[in-house]
Amino acid sequence: MNRKLIRPNFTEIKDKIKASEAAKQLQQLQQQQQQQQQQQQPQQQPQQQQQQQPQQQPPQKKAHPPTDTFAENYYYLKQMSKKTPMAVVFHDGQVIEGYIEWYDRNCIKLNRDKGANLLIFKSNIKYMYKLNENKDGQEPEKTDKK
Repeated sequence: MNRKLIRPNFTEIKDKIKASEAAKQLQQLQQQQQQQQQQQQPQQQPQQQQQQQPQQQPPQKKAHPPTDTFAENYYYLKQMSKKTPMAVVFHDGQVIEGYIEWYDRNCIKLNRDKGANLLIFKSNIKYMYKLNENKDGQEPEKTDKK
């Protein structure tokens, strides 16, 4: 297979720069001409000046923050890549343990070692949390402090 890299020619870049500089110079000339015309015109009545001036638009309001922060996607991807043991708690209190294989907008697929793999709708999930397990798969020991 013959692959060819696509690289811009330096002459093309120089032409674009020259064109943008020419456009800037043209705008400057137009502004200078407008200023000269305004100075040459006799002073008009205030009513006529108000009619010629464009109406000022109110300042634009600050844009709202985006509705989607992608934090949920980041969390799922992180747990999927590490195959983190998770516990999913449903609205009715039922808890299911496993690790997330994949997700989409409406559901997640939970793989389980001791049972069938499940497709769970996100609308049925109350909350999720990571299971506290050591690398050996044993629960951490509790120590009594006296």
